[in-house]
Amino acid sequence: MSDLRPWLALKSVPGVGNLLFRRLVEKFQSPETVFHADDSALLTVQGITPRLIQSIRNHKAKQIIDRELEAVEQKGYTIVTQTDRHYPSLLLEIPDPPPYLYLYGSLPTQGLNIAVVGSRNATGYGISTTRQLCMELTQQQINVISGMARGVDTAAHTGTIAGGGTTVAVLGSGLNHIYPRENSRLFHQIAENGAVISEFSLNTGPDAHHFPARNRIISGMCHGTVVVEATGRSGSLITARLAAEQNREVFAVPGNIHSFKSVGTHTLIKQGAKLVAHAGDILEEFEQIQTRTQRLPAQAEALTKSLTDEEAMIIDNLEAEPIHIDDLARRLSFESGRLSGVLLQLELKELVSQSPGKRFCLTPGAGGSIR
Repeated sequence: MSDLRPWLALKSVPGVGNLLFRRLVEKFQSPETVFHADDSALLTVQGITPRLIQSIRNHKAKQIIDRELEAVEQKGYTIVTQTDRHYPSLLLEIPDPPPYLYLYGSLPTQGLNIAVVGSRNATGYGISTTRQLCMELTQQQINVISGMARGVDTAAHTGTIAGGGTTVAVLGSGLNHIYPRENSRLFHQIAENGAVISEFSLNTGPDAHHFPARNRIISGMCHGTVVVEATGRSGSLITARLAAEQNREVFAVPGNIHSFKSVGTHTLIKQGAKLVAHAGDILEEFEQIQTRTQRLPAQAEALTKSLTDEEAMIIDNLEAEPIHIDDLARRLSFESGRLSGVLLQLELKELVSQSPGKRFCLTPGAGGSIR
C-alpha cells in the first residue's frame, strides 16, 4: 500500500481540495511528482500560490497516514485511486471527483447505475414503492446506488438485496462511523452484495456539511437519479440538481398531491424530470437516449455542412461538461440575446443540450462527429 501514501499526503495538505488535486495530478502525472516539482512549475497550476507551495513543502503527515493505511488493511477495506481500474469511470467525468475512495466490498463494473434517493422520514407508500422499484431494477441488471440514510435510502438498498441485485452505499462519514447506527447490519449486507464507499478518512464523523458533498458522488457515479418522496427543502433535491448539472438523467416518483412530503418530487416533474411509475419508465428513457445517440453521427455529418459561422464557433467552444450561458457569452464575446437564439437553433438540430439553470453542452455522441 506504499504507493497510496503520496495520494493521502497531497490530499491532506491544507488548501488542496479535490479540484486543485485534479489539476496538480493532470499537470504532474502523479501525486508523488507534485512533491518533487519546483516552485516555478507549481505556480503554473491555477489555484497554486507561494503560500500553498510552502504548505506542500512543509507538510508532514507520515505517521497519520501510516496509521490510516494500517487500519484500512486491518478492517479489510481497500482504497481505490483515480488511476485504479476499479474507480467508478462515470465519477471521473464530474469537475471535482474524489482523488480516492475508501471501499468495503466490490464496485459494479457492468450495467447501468441508477441512484435512488428520497426522504429520511418516508411514508409507508414511499418505503414500499422504493423497495418494489429497486427489486424491478435488479431484474434488469441495473445497479442501485444510494446513501444508506434512513427511509428511502435504506429501502433502496434492502429492496435491491432482496431482489438479488448489486447496490452501493455512499457515506457522508468515514467507514468506521456507520450512520445511522441502526444500519450496522445493513452496512455489511451491502458490502456482501456490492460496496460501501466514502471519500472521508475512516474516523470522520457524519457532519452535516459532508452530505451535500456525498450527494455529488451518488449522482456522479450514476447514469440517472430517481427521487422518491422529497419535501420542498429535501437534501434529495440537491442530488437531483447535481445530477442535472452533471448532464445525467433525473427521474421522480409521484406521490400524494396532498402530502408535503411529495412537494419536491412534484416540483421536479414540473421542471422536466421524467415521471416514474415502474422500472420500465427508466429503461424506456435510456433506450431512447441510445437510439438518439446511434442516429447522431450520420445526422451530425449532414448538419455540419449547413452550420453558420456562429453555430460552428459555438460548437467549437462547447464540451460534454455543461457551461453557463453567461460564461459562454464572455468566452465568445457574444451578446446574450443573440447567443440564446443561436443555441436554440443548435438544440433544434439536436447538436446542443440544455440543462437546468441555462447551462449548455454538446449533445452526447454529437461532439466527435461534428469535430
